[in-house]
Order: sequence, then C-alpha cells, then structure tokens
Amino acid sequence: MEWRELDLGNCSVAATLELVGERWSLLILREVFAGLHRFDEIVDHLGISRRVLTERLRLLIDAGLLERRTYQKAGQRPRQEYHLTSHAHDLQWVLAALLQYGDTHLGDTAGVPVVLQHSGCGGHVQVELRCSCGHEVAGTEVEPTPGPGAVRMPP
Repeated sequence: MEWRELDLGNCSVAATLELVGERWSLLILREVFAGLHRFDEIVDHLGISRRVLTERLRLLIDAGLLERRTYQKAGQRPRQEYHLTSHAHDLQWVLAALLQYGDTHLGDTAGVPVVLQHSGCGGHVQVELRCSCGHEVAGTEVEPTPGPGAVRMPP
C-alpha cells in the first residue's frame, strides 16, 4: 500500500493537532511546564484574555492534559491551580522540538532565550530522531510507511 492510497481519517498527527494545535493551548502547556500553575500567573505572563484562558483550560482538562488542584492562601477563598498529567508530560518533547526548531531557524542573534536543562546533571536537553537500532537519523532519512492500523482509501 502506498501513501497516496491511505485513508488518513485515523491520522495520529491530525488527532494530536485537534488536541493541541491551536496556538494558545501549546503556550498554556508551555507555561505550566515552566512552573506557572495559577490562573492569574498564566494570564499575566501570556497576555491572554481571561475568557480565552478559561476556555482553553477547560479544553485541556477535558482532554486529560491538565488537572485542577485546590489551594488556599490564609484568609482567602479556595482557588484552583493547574498541573500537568502524565499525558501532558508525554507532549514535552513536542514543545522541546518546537523550541529547538525556533532556536535554529528563527532565533535571535543575541542567543537563545530558553535553555532546557537536565535536572539530574545540568546538561542541555535536545530532541533528536533516533532509530530503534540506536543510530541518530537525519530528517532526510525518514520515510513514512503504512503501519498496522493503516486503512486503504475506498476506490
């Protein structure tokens, strides 16, 4: 079966983009990855409207990427914080790849604005394509081929 024969109705790329392909969703996840968990912190740092943030948080919670946790400062009413689920942690490499691409192809001449560090040793984290044989692979060496879930387009 060739690529042009595939029915892409079950495409994993399309499904993931449906989940996080809207700009604000990825930026909200970036903020939570970076340690901002409270609504007002995210609003202030992103410059997003409160209405849009409320809508996107609801979508990310419904999708299983964020969870609410209650906190309460002394003398104040309980409020919600937003934390990553394991599903969201699995998306961190996607954000890292976007960061790496931007640094390489769109970056400022003054240098990169954010460096991803390994908390264990302080080394720099980067995304790479690696084959199951262990070798690093260039993007030009990757060929999409039909997998076990591939469905042929109707004639």
